[in-house]
Amino acid sequence: MRRRALLGLIPVTLLAAGCSESAAQAGDDGRILLYNEPDDRPSAPELSGEDLAGAAFDSASLTGQVVVVNFWASWCAPCRREAPDLVAAAEQTADDDVTFLGINIRDDRDKAVAFENSLSFPYLSLFDPSGRLALQFNDVPPNTIPATLIVDRRQRVAAVFRQEITADLLIDAIGDVAAE
Repeated sequence: MRRRALLGLIPVTLLAAGCSESAAQAGDDGRILLYNEPDDRPSAPELSGEDLAGAAFDSASLTGQVVVVNFWASWCAPCRREAPDLVAAAEQTADDDVTFLGINIRDDRDKAVAFENSLSFPYLSLFDPSGRLALQFNDVPPNTIPATLIVDRRQRVAAVFRQEITADLLIDAIGDVAAE
């Protein structure tokens, strides 16, 4: 089972912030948070705003899909390093009802667009210079950038990665959530 394989890669301890043993597990430094039981997962907020091109977006259009939300900025070195892995994971999971959504925070729009264009991102990013969208994730705030969240088909946060992520780790986690 992929979940066991994924958890085997991560030194696991209990998250002390009020989660029950069956509700969440975190990496030893709290940067990776996996919700094991779907019923224990916090709800993801509905997101709306404009993408980097200025077009309106509402996450209600993603209902029924697994959604990978990545918080990033063009000036963030770990974000720049992980971007090719996110692009690879998005391309590999595109046929599995998995949608990637970037959220560009605390950034300049022109620099963000240039960075996205340099890697040919296969997904859109919302422009959120104030971090307003990140603040909507009350139960599982991204806290750092990069941060990547996986939202299940019922709009619940299934996993939170508060660190640079690799394509292999992300694809395994997406596979677990998509198979539910």
